[in-house]
Amino acid sequence: MKKFLLIILAVLGACSFTMAQQGNGREKIQALKVAFITQKLHLTAAEAEKFWPVYNQYDDEIMQVRTNNRNGDIIEKEQQVLDIRKKYRPSFEKILGPQRLNDLYSAEADFRKVLIQRLKERRD
Repeated sequence: MKKFLLIILAVLGACSFTMAQQGNGREKIQALKVAFITQKLHLTAAEAEKFWPVYNQYDDEIMQVRTNNRNGDIIEKEQQVLDIRKKYRPSFEKILGPQRLNDLYSAEADFRKVLIQRLKERRD
């Protein structure tokens, strides 16, 4: 587990360097996010086949809310994100079950923390 996190951090570091040189950083971050979440949830191939199309749709909706409401009311934005999570909850529970759904939300938060940390280190 520690080795995997070190590998992810190393890849994030390498990607952060190349992102500064190339414009397709969003795709690289998404690829790292997929690997991170897949590992955290211990997805099988069959689960991943069902999970990722639903997750990508969910993630697109959340990104749209966050992008469109950058300067808007933060409480309203968070409510919209919560509404999207509630909307997708039954679909995710069918694929993952309730405990692993909680693990998904934790994995998303962990990934954001790691990404922010790496970006801060890159700036320093």
